Order: sequence, then structure tokens, then C-alpha cells
Amino acid sequence: MTVMLGASASAAEAPTAAGPAASPVSIALAVSNLRSTKGDVLVCLSSNPKYFPDCRKDNKARKLKIAATDAENIEIAGVAPGTYAVALIHDENANGKMDMRLFLPREGFGFSRNPKLGLGPPKFKSAQFTVGADDASYSVRMKYIL
Repeated sequence: MTVMLGASASAAEAPTAAGPAASPVSIALAVSNLRSTKGDVLVCLSSNPKYFPDCRKDNKARKLKIAATDAENIEIAGVAPGTYAVALIHDENANGKMDMRLFLPREGFGFSRNPKLGLGPPKFKSAQFTVGADDASYSVRMKYIL
């Protein structure tokens, strides 16, 4: 609803309610294929294709750090309906970033919808899913190159 300061409206001009607002839901992630319980799993839930899968500069993304020992089942609560994609990093040395060697990730990674990988990370569209009015659950299989 738009509110205009300094304006008045009669009952005939008053806007009508569009119905109840959708309430936030939870997304459950079942994470498989973690090669160890060392370090953390960094989770990024983003709705912005521009910042996927590296959402460090996405101020609106939900970012979680979960101990790898507790990362088999991750819940992201309070998610508004919309289109999102999830990226995970198994930060085994707990330094807060994906470590690379010769342009290849040294640590594990995973994405919603488990897209096939080519050269480089997947595009937002191949990992996107839509959240509606009900809680949702997705499986994410971690992958390791080195």
C-alpha cells in the first residue's frame, strides 16, 4: 500500500486491501557428501542473479555459517515468498572464504537443484527455485575437485 503524506482520501477513494500478506516460511536443506566434519559450511540464500553464487556483496542475501558437524540438516527460517538460489561452501579451514589452487576450488561447494557444472560456477537460473506459502525442503550434494 502506498501512503501519501499530506493527502486525504474519502471512503470511495481509499485503497482496498489486496488480501493477507504472505507469511515467511522455512527452507530445509539436506546436505550430503560432506567429506569431513572439519570447519564450517557457509550458506548463501540470494534472490539476486547478479551476486550469485558469490554473495559477499549482496546486502540482501541471507548468509549463515554452520559448523560442519551440524551441517547435514540446515534450516533457513523467515524466508519471504520469492525466487531464490542457494550456494554452499565447505570451508574446511574456517577462514571464511573459498580457497583456490590454480583457479580450482580446494574446498567443497554445492548449489540448490544440484545443477550440472561446466567451466565455472552455475548461473542463477540453473539453481533457482520458488518459495511459496509453504515450508520447502531441498537436497544439496557437495562436490569436491581437489
